[in-house]
Amino acid sequence: MPEITVSMAVGRTDEQKAGMMRDITQALVKNLGVDAEAVVIQINEAPLSHKMKGGKTFIERKAAAK
Repeated sequence: MPEITVSMAVGRTDEQKAGMMRDITQALVKNLGVDAEAVVIQINEAPLSHKMKGGKTFIERKAAAK
């Protein structure tokens, strides 16, 4: 049973996340030959203040992009 964990910053809609999980499921079905019922996907979301890239939190990066 393949289990996939996706870590990302908060901010996507439930619809976007469900679409992503469906696409990942279908990729595993196609490429690994597993049944969709065997695929488990979990999303771990972190607040923008709890993620950092390039020495800046995602909040700082968002503010700098404006």
